[in-house]
Amino acid sequence: MIPFEEAYNLVINQLSDFGSESVNIKEAFGRVLAEEIIADRHFPPFNRSTKDGIAINYGAIEKGETTFSIAGTLAAGVPSIPLENSTNCIEIMTGAMVPDDADTVVMYEDISIKDGLASLHKIPKKGANIHGIGTDISKGEVVLEKNTTISPAVIGVMASVGKERVHVKKLPAISVISTGKELVEIKETPLPYQIRRSNAYTLYAALSKDNILPLLLHLDDDKDIIRQKLQYAIQEMDVLLLSGGVSKGKFDFIPEILDELGTEKIFHKVRQRPGKPFWFGYHKQANTVIFSFPGNPVSTYVNYHVYFKPWLQMVLLGEVQDNQVILGEEIDYQTNLTGFLGVKINLEAGCNIARRIIGNGSGDLINLSKIDGFIKLDPLKKYKKGAVVPFISTTSHY
Repeated sequence: MIPFEEAYNLVINQLSDFGSESVNIKEAFGRVLAEEIIADRHFPPFNRSTKDGIAINYGAIEKGETTFSIAGTLAAGVPSIPLENSTNCIEIMTGAMVPDDADTVVMYEDISIKDGLASLHKIPKKGANIHGIGTDISKGEVVLEKNTTISPAVIGVMASVGKERVHVKKLPAISVISTGKELVEIKETPLPYQIRRSNAYTLYAALSKDNILPLLLHLDDDKDIIRQKLQYAIQEMDVLLLSGGVSKGKFDFIPEILDELGTEKIFHKVRQRPGKPFWFGYHKQANTVIFSFPGNPVSTYVNYHVYFKPWLQMVLLGEVQDNQVILGEEIDYQTNLTGFLGVKINLEAGCNIARRIIGNGSGDLINLSKIDGFIKLDPLKKYKKGAVVPFISTTSHY
């Protein structure tokens, strides 16, 4: 059995590169950029009016002019027209190209118009209400860095620079594998000694949030069936997420069969609660990473978020996102295992405050539906109210 910190570092340093692929912009949301996005023009590409009003040359105001003859009108999306006389103005709409000879836009709210003349009620600042050409970014500059997670705003940026297709990092092909003869399908009525499969669907939903749709497999407690299905999954998948069959029971065959199939065990059992029997390894020939979690629902859920999610962040983003919260209560944690406690987060006075949601052990699936994540507690440590502790979110992306 190894310390949590050692197990964690071994996991996140077991990196894989799944390459990249080209996808349509409509399919890119939530993915991670595998290329830099370059501006194909200045942004904005012209001097753009930010208000509805009139475009003028400020030199006329400096000479005492406050009334201007309207020489034309400019809408957004049409070529500009010249301002041929500094005593004239051009009516201009938001988003329209400011005439070359104009350098200021006055809002309609600050003028009155009568008989083709626009009179100022308020003297503007020179250059007012113009979004200058290239002031956001210049042509040829990087607008989006590689490893950026694609949000709706990022989609908008890509569209504005003409990226209808974009290279994104490939997501790993994953199989979620449940084990145990006691598990039956959702639609079945369990016998008194059976339960319905839940961990597989929990992990399926968690992965789908990250745009990964895994292959679901189930293994009964039969060595030949386990060996056959695991051999197939190892050859066909990039990652296996197993639930159950890794503890000390007489029917916990997973570690033995993984060894028979040529996998390299990196570690088995971690000094943590819950999720101590966690097995982690790698099949070098098939290039398959294997996370084999204990079967209790809370143990599976904790280990998925504590180990697999940071591993996926490292693979896709090149870094792990660290979060912290403030304890809303005192916790006297007197065990020699690293602990992960389910908490609810409330925003109080601008701070994220964590309070425990007390459950009934590692089999309490209902309790998981009430939490926002887990706090990490070091062994044999007393925490005061207001202490800052690491937080593992169960709701965040990647």
